[in-house]
Amino acid sequence: MKHLIFFCGHAGTGKTTLAKQLFAPLMHATGEPFCLLDKDTLYGAYSAAAIGALTGDPHDRDSPLFIEHFRDPEYRCLIDTAAENLALGVSVVIVAPLTREVRNGRLFDRAWLGIDDDVAISVVWVHVDEDVARERIVARGDPNDAYKLAHWEEYRKRLFVPDEALARTLVMFDNTTPSGEAGGELVARLVA
Repeated sequence: MKHLIFFCGHAGTGKTTLAKQLFAPLMHATGEPFCLLDKDTLYGAYSAAAIGALTGDPHDRDSPLFIEHFRDPEYRCLIDTAAENLALGVSVVIVAPLTREVRNGRLFDRAWLGIDDDVAISVVWVHVDEDVARERIVARGDPNDAYKLAHWEEYRKRLFVPDEALARTLVMFDNTTPSGEAGGELVARLVA
């Protein structure tokens, strides 16, 4: 069975680092080929050029303009690329916040995802405390975080913690103090 594994969560939670650390163990545990689709790698440069042409600021990735006009097309292309790989027999790891899609359950909607029943879907919600996330965002020094940091109060209003009912549909992963043991346990849950 092919796998579609999402690593979702807010900025600064360590989604990309975690997905990359678990990539080889996932391939080993399943015996399947995987591809890694990271939203920032796939669309970061293009979106920076486009938003920069419109606003003069290529790092304007959390502004209302970006969210209204660029967010959904980026995610649609990401999902379509995943579906294309899955149709070719390649399992997929997706790294992206996808917070709206987590909240509304779209990541389990096979029609919206464009995938068949022969694909196992797992959604890992990677989380840390807000203070830890902010410290990590500041420490990484990514210019794409400038708007978010300059408008932190506005940004934090979009943050959410899955409620109990939603959390039951997700694989919750506290990434505050990452460890190899916790990563191994997560891989076991994802391939069970």
